[in-house]
Amino acid sequence: MSELVLLLLRIGFLVLLWFFVFGVVYSLRADLFGVKVRKLPAEAASGASVAAAPAPAAKPAPTASPRKGGAATRSSVSKLVITSGPKAGMELPLGTEPMTIGRSSESGLVIRDDYTSSHHARLLLRGDTWCVQDLDSTNGTSLAGKRLTGSPVAINVGDAVKVGATTFELRA
Repeated sequence: MSELVLLLLRIGFLVLLWFFVFGVVYSLRADLFGVKVRKLPAEAASGASVAAAPAPAAKPAPTASPRKGGAATRSSVSKLVITSGPKAGMELPLGTEPMTIGRSSESGLVIRDDYTSSHHARLLLRGDTWCVQDLDSTNGTSLAGKRLTGSPVAINVGDAVKVGATTFELRA
């Protein structure tokens, strides 16, 4: 073989090797730091439609401590309470900003277990109603025992939301 062919083969092999090295580094970076959370579509951000859970039968207005009642609204809910899992009993105050739930240190609620994704779910306020959205997690998110899809779903006060091995509720 001529020297030119050997030189081209060496350069081609080095380029292929560097692509492999960059692929490994990119994969490690994604595993360590996670991926960016997807933005809501324009329609969802404007609050045009909310995929609501089935509304319960007409009940009297909630008292000072609502349990298993109507939709969780900004005025009826003030905290998130973890009911089971490694952080059981922990309470987090809720504001009006969305809260990401997952293993990532960037999350508002950090849950470190083997069944939780880096950016697992998002708790957000749409209009005056609290909603939960699964962020394409591996093991899924469930609301009142039903697995969620990608679109935000309204939460009722006291409904159990399960993320990995942790369960939480919204309370007054």
